[in-house]
Amino acid sequence: MNTPAKTTMMSEVAPEIQRMHDLLDQQRNAYLQHPHPTAQERIERLARLRKVIVKYQDKFAEAICQDYGNRAVAETKIGEVMTCLEHINYYTKNLTQWMKPSKRHISMLHQPAKGWVEYQPLGVIGIITPWNYPLLLSVGPLICALAAGNHALIKISSASHHFGRVLENALAEAFPRDLVAVVNGGGSISDAFSHLAFDKLIFTGSTDVGKTVMRAASENLVPVILELGGKSPAIVHPSMDLKDVAQRLAVGKLWNAGQTCVAPDYLFLPRGKTAEFIRQFKHFASTMYPSLANNKDFTSIVNDRQYRRLQGYLDDARAQGAEIIEINPKQEDLTAVRKIAPTLVTQLDPKNMQIMQNEIFGPILPIMEYDRIDEVLHFINQRPRPLALYYFDFDKSRSHYVMQRTHSGHFGNNTVLTHVAQDDLPFGGVGASGMGKYHGPEGFFSLSHERSVMSNPKFYSLKYILPPFNKPIHKLIYTAILR
Repeated sequence: MNTPAKTTMMSEVAPEIQRMHDLLDQQRNAYLQHPHPTAQERIERLARLRKVIVKYQDKFAEAICQDYGNRAVAETKIGEVMTCLEHINYYTKNLTQWMKPSKRHISMLHQPAKGWVEYQPLGVIGIITPWNYPLLLSVGPLICALAAGNHALIKISSASHHFGRVLENALAEAFPRDLVAVVNGGGSISDAFSHLAFDKLIFTGSTDVGKTVMRAASENLVPVILELGGKSPAIVHPSMDLKDVAQRLAVGKLWNAGQTCVAPDYLFLPRGKTAEFIRQFKHFASTMYPSLANNKDFTSIVNDRQYRRLQGYLDDARAQGAEIIEINPKQEDLTAVRKIAPTLVTQLDPKNMQIMQNEIFGPILPIMEYDRIDEVLHFINQRPRPLALYYFDFDKSRSHYVMQRTHSGHFGNNTVLTHVAQDDLPFGGVGASGMGKYHGPEGFFSLSHERSVMSNPKFYSLKYILPPFNKPIHKLIYTAILR
């Protein structure tokens, strides 16, 4: 039996759910009216998208800052706005070439037929966006969808409600809603969105929610691209200069306060190197963030729920004997601003500590030591396959050894995080960290239907091998096949 409060809430949500169904119907009907836009039409759509991103860039950054409590405007413009604009330029340059039919071989038996593959738009793409990079992870898939000739419906995280309203207004200015539209809201709205009968669904978020989304999509046999994150390890070879490594890891771990799906999640150092690494990491963290509480460059944890989760990991590790090293140069109280200081954790119990069981998604880096690289590879390979694996070593043969003996969505050699911003590299996971790819040519082809085409001329060669099957031609064919 529904309580009055629950009934009221459901009645408020129902119109939004109906709106989603209406938008999907409108987009599908519009697509069927014009199912194969030309390269020039697609390029023009990308140009419209580029124009509104440039126009609204300050509003996007301000809205995301509001949603976080604090996030540097520069961090949004560099990490999201600039990356989106570069993606648009890349797709604009290449999509005409990708759209060309691909000629395929036809066997001798079926000559003089011709065969090729046409890259056909799928139709309507659903995009479910997380809160950590709401612009990049909504517009990034949208760029791929538009380049492939599709229409798109975007669901924004309820944790990004300020940003969601700005994006909704910006895209409404650029496109009719039967081409691109935005849905805001959480709870039952999110659940209903994942049940819609899209032609493909892209989800970015946690593994647990990804399973729920995939289950919902399966009811309509909707194929999915899932980008799910996970615990991305970093490994340092004994030959490396720890000053160099610490700087690169500090940037990758503390960007967006670690709230990045491809941030290094835990670190393996050679035996006896931890103290030196901590010293160097402290130096770079303190240089980038000499203060924390009122420092607009250091991002807050997005909401109270995520803040409590991270504090819970630290409390659990501390209770089990871990050493917690906070890098808080002015020893400020950060509770009121919902920030967590850059934190290193040693003396770990990988089997029992929550911090080693769950993706961290915060400015906390656990550190373990190793004696032999094969021990590290065994540790990693016994766990779910990560979205990224980072290895620090300038020796190419050793790097190749590690790459060949591990699985991850991405392998980073002496670099972390920045592969996501590379236009020509596919982005996505493997196994528990996801399935499917976008960015690069893979983004275009993932959101296109590779439709095989075969065409026969007036001359019909197969008439010579029709029954009865006792003609000389049949013996000749059998001999040729078995040769």
